Amino acid sequence: MADKNTRIAIVNHDKCKPKKCRQECKKSCPVVRMGKLCIEVTPQSKIVWISESLCIGCGICIKKCPFGALSIVNLPSNLVKETTHRYCANSFKLHRLLQSEVPGSSSLRSPRLLQSEVPGSSSLRSQAPPVLGLVGTNGIGKSTALKILAGKQKPNLGRFDNPPDWQEILTYFRGSELQNYFTKILEDDLRAIVKPQYVDQIPKTVKTLYLLFPPGLVLCCDWLVFLCCCCADLTHLRERNVEDLSGGELQRFACAVVCIQRADIFMFDEPSSYLDVKQRLKAAITIRSLITPDRYIIVVEHDLSVLDYLSDFICCLYGVPSAYGVVTMPFSVREGINIFLDGYVPTENLRFRETSLVFKVAETANEEEVKRLRHYQYPSMVKTMGDFTLEIRAGEFTDSEIMVMLGENGTGKTTFIRMLAGGLKPDGGGDIPILNVSYKPQTISPKFKGSVRALLHEKIRDAYTHPQFITDCMKPMQIESIIDQDVQNLSGGELQRVALTLCLGKPADVYLIDEPSAYLDSEQRLMAARVIKRYILHAKKTAFVVEHDFIMATYLADRVIVFDGTPSTHTFANTPQGLLAGMNRFLSLLEITFRRDPNNFRPRINKAHSIKDTEQKKSGNYFFLDD
Repeated sequence: MADKNTRIAIVNHDKCKPKKCRQECKKSCPVVRMGKLCIEVTPQSKIVWISESLCIGCGICIKKCPFGALSIVNLPSNLVKETTHRYCANSFKLHRLLQSEVPGSSSLRSPRLLQSEVPGSSSLRSQAPPVLGLVGTNGIGKSTALKILAGKQKPNLGRFDNPPDWQEILTYFRGSELQNYFTKILEDDLRAIVKPQYVDQIPKTVKTLYLLFPPGLVLCCDWLVFLCCCCADLTHLRERNVEDLSGGELQRFACAVVCIQRADIFMFDEPSSYLDVKQRLKAAITIRSLITPDRYIIVVEHDLSVLDYLSDFICCLYGVPSAYGVVTMPFSVREGINIFLDGYVPTENLRFRETSLVFKVAETANEEEVKRLRHYQYPSMVKTMGDFTLEIRAGEFTDSEIMVMLGENGTGKTTFIRMLAGGLKPDGGGDIPILNVSYKPQTISPKFKGSVRALLHEKIRDAYTHPQFITDCMKPMQIESIIDQDVQNLSGGELQRVALTLCLGKPADVYLIDEPSAYLDSEQRLMAARVIKRYILHAKKTAFVVEHDFIMATYLADRVIVFDGTPSTHTFANTPQGLLAGMNRFLSLLEITFRRDPNNFRPRINKAHSIKDTEQKKSGNYFFLDD
């Protein structure tokens, strides 16, 4: 019955607590009062059950639930017969899969992304298949789609209570390339390998690096040779325990382990997490080096500039997070990312976001005039920590200004932030000006025992009840949806949003924000950037931001501090520069060039050695404010 409805009921398993409430949802339901079993719950129940076939969508149960555990979502009618998977009753649904062939679509827009061997397709197979990128918010089904395509999750077509056998599944996908794809997965003619999303979980299962390469593992090349070629800065880690590796080192090793194995389908779930800009580009180049006529590569990525550089085609995922997700047909890279940012799918005539996301960078004021207004200064300083030395060159800053720090990992960005915050004292040079600072650290370790509401009440009591702060910060950061959850139970993205709210809610002269995009999806990153920019501008404060997501860094920056030198050895923090000059200097160090999309002004990486890349390098314009 559930598949015939255009309405789904979602119950949050973490929030629903029948033993602590009076079953208000059941008592208030008009269908239950009519004598029909629309909502079933007792004090002994583990969780409430809602009949989607009987639900009339009145929403009374949602308002009456004291824990906010219920939601009723209306589905587009065309999705009713296109359910690919559902985990259980009143839970997330995934609609469609990576459909590469759509009736009436052009050959350019419908590449045979999942085809391994189809009669008559020799001309297509002679060409290297494209890299397919997936873009969408958290909780929309990207990882679920990867599990199904990798053969690790059997699609139940929405029949969680009576799962179909493989014969029914193949019949359901009859006529599409997925039928042939799943047949070959079942016959072990295709081998898929997945780079997991959460690399920080690897140390729990693997203790030494040699265990990542068991004797029976079939490799396509010697792993040490591969690491020397593509990840030269990792070879010195081979004798270390996995648990001693940093997040960035774990991420690079996880990518390397996937790349060197012999497989037909390679899937990378968020390969840029924990990596700096240079490492992200190196990882992207390494992944693209896997392209051969008999391999297929699928990448899930939230850094849109890296996704743009990596992919040849894009599938967008839209819907309601934790409720349902829909996979679109493949689009070209530019078209696919622009569709996601615009929030409108033209092929389906469907809008999934109310507002479009645009990256128009405001023209900076006259440099001499701004310089005259600067009334804060920090002196030249030196800080030595073991074998590492950071030299900071003097700089100035003023109110309503955001300074973005750009550089590789290990160049001292976090050290500089801690020095400005007063957590570290310089070994030489002048004294840091005494300022009231608010600091959001790079790693967030929740120690508070209690709800988010209690934490906000304790830390920023005046701000979180102020109407202006609620409008400018808490609503865009979606704090209301998690305000009654325990801090200890929050996900990484939820913790990041709470940490940003706490940082901005504290009265201060200078806000020090270390990697605000970590754990956030593409949409949340852009919203966080807007919140930070608007708050700093309106409150007439200053912010120092460390950020590796280039799109977010470009949107935030009024001026740029470039870090160069030898990472982890001897580095320099240069004097703050204007956005254009600073970005040109930083990109010249990386030897990459950017252009801007004419529709939404987002920065796009030029493919290496392309005509545009060569022209910009010759003219010295590595970065453009205008296209």
